[in-house]
Amino acid sequence: MSTAILGALSLRPLDPLSDAELLHSWVTHPKAAYWLMQGARLQDVEREYMRIAAHEHHDAFIGLHDGEPAFLMERYDPRYVELVGLYEPEPGDVGMHFLVAPTDTPVHGFTRAVITAVMESLFADPRTRRIVVEPDVSNTAVHALNEAVGFVPVREIQKPEKRALLSFCTRAHFFKKHSLASRGVAI
Repeated sequence: MSTAILGALSLRPLDPLSDAELLHSWVTHPKAAYWLMQGARLQDVEREYMRIAAHEHHDAFIGLHDGEPAFLMERYDPRYVELVGLYEPEPGDVGMHFLVAPTDTPVHGFTRAVITAVMESLFADPRTRRIVVEPDVSNTAVHALNEAVGFVPVREIQKPEKRALLSFCTRAHFFKKHSLASRGVAI
């Protein structure tokens, strides 16, 4: 998927049963408050990811850093999942969520490397024209990160579980931002 100064990043399909304990430790951690699973039990996490695995338009992946689990990525079709009726989807829209595993020893630039690798993996599919995200409006850290990789906020929307900032990143916008950033140009 990606090899960077920070190490190799790759994705593998998530296994809802064998990965449940690991995921539970990630999604219930205080640093994952915006994942909205703080009070989840292990069985709740297993059930949620079994539901995703069985869904025709939603899937999940474990992100690896130098072969070790380090992040979670979900991909969904917003015509059928998450954003149904909340915006007008276009052909080639792909929804995305990602979560970097909590750590006591954060590495500067790691989260940006993760979102860049996630975006590269999604845009590797030539059918993907635009990536759609809907983070909580109060999650200013992820808004800044999204903007850094090319997302443009469109408007606030009300989802059942949160007030969200609907944002889009086109293929062209991502690769323009990514190309400039990789050449050391401030963006």
